[in-house]
Amino acid sequence: MNRATWLKLIAVGLATAGGNIQKEEVSMNRATWLKLIAVGLATAGLFFLGVACAPAPTIEEVPPPPAEEEVAPAEEPGIVAEEGAELTVWESEDASGEWLQDVAKLFTEKYGIPVTFEPVAHIDAPGKLKTDGPAGLGADVFAAPHDHVGSMVAGGLIYPNDVSDPADFVDAAVAGVSFQGIMYGYPIGIETYALLYNKDLVDELPETWDELIEFAAEFNDIPNNRFGFMMEPANFYYVYAFIGGHGGYVFGDGNTNPDDIGLNNAGAIEGAKFLQRLKGILPLHTADITYDIKAGLFNDGNLAFNLDGPWAVAGHRDAGVNFGVVPLPILPNGERPTSFSGIRSLFVSSFTEYPMASKLFAQFVTSKELLAKRFTDTGQLPPRFDLVDDPAITADPIAAAFLQQTQYAVPMPSIPEMMHVWGPMATALDLIWNEGGDPKPVLDKAVQHIKDAIELAR
Repeated sequence: MNRATWLKLIAVGLATAGGNIQKEEVSMNRATWLKLIAVGLATAGLFFLGVACAPAPTIEEVPPPPAEEEVAPAEEPGIVAEEGAELTVWESEDASGEWLQDVAKLFTEKYGIPVTFEPVAHIDAPGKLKTDGPAGLGADVFAAPHDHVGSMVAGGLIYPNDVSDPADFVDAAVAGVSFQGIMYGYPIGIETYALLYNKDLVDELPETWDELIEFAAEFNDIPNNRFGFMMEPANFYYVYAFIGGHGGYVFGDGNTNPDDIGLNNAGAIEGAKFLQRLKGILPLHTADITYDIKAGLFNDGNLAFNLDGPWAVAGHRDAGVNFGVVPLPILPNGERPTSFSGIRSLFVSSFTEYPMASKLFAQFVTSKELLAKRFTDTGQLPPRFDLVDDPAITADPIAAAFLQQTQYAVPMPSIPEMMHVWGPMATALDLIWNEGGDPKPVLDKAVQHIKDAIELAR
């Protein structure tokens, strides 16, 4: 597929997604998402989840790179670092963290600015900065999910990004790391979920959900734990694809207006009814459809289609599954499911003593060259337009399929009020799936709970 085709595909789809509005890696793993939702539940005051204190991170100073290191971006014009600047950066202790340490060495070699790496999970970084930043112990630059942007701006934790060209990044990435029209983040990855399928079990790929439902009905052998399709029906992160695809939305005005909630409008109700239809091919209680259960069935060859994200790829590969990935099929109304997208981004702390050096670093590591290296190192999709036709991506059919789904995706809302949505919607979806009946009163109640929680927090 040539560059023009990819640009058209991504630009048109994501521009629409950005206008409509949005589990730990752009390979976010399952644990990260559970953690994210748990934070939302606790804050909303609707549920109680115990969260253990994380141990203090170990500190590792990144040494100067070896002379033979070759990957390096072009000069960053117009940014002059402060004299004597030294930087501390936070990122998860995984492939993403290893990548950041590698590029930090390149940065030190090029600019002579020492960089210290501290392993802090990107989902934990905003909360840690809130306490460590004022004490002078926080990072200068840190990685975080885009849906924390609103709360970080409200808390005065981050500087705007006034050095990157938004045109370099896909629209969903820019929308995700922006708040009230101002870009704050430096996007390093984009992800969404799609449809994984076992090639040994599927002869013909469905183009529509009607076709998938028909296949699953014939394939299923429920007593022997053999299923044609599985997803987590009470997980709002995944179910939003059906709600948004039928015309529902989280917040109005491109997910910026918390006084306009569209999770119980006519479209959202139709999306919930479609979810109930899927119970005909997945006749289990929500408690029996956990992430680990469906992952195990897929690994064992007892699940044909699995709605999941790129964080699942490594595990299925390790299990030896012969699988592929395709975008989510077309809904009965003729529309594509609008999956949530997540943007992983770097941010510059407002507590830094070296804001220009920090911006220089963030700009440096989000260059075309280094985000191409990030894809190679982590498998996480780069959010730059000039990488959508990169051979490393286009030659990987799994990466290409997830990238194709991003054209229909919408960024998870990044305003602070989003934290009050997860709990009520999880409860509502659990009732809608397990008890059936008219979803309207259930969604009405959920929306009222969300409104009450938002008002209480004001």
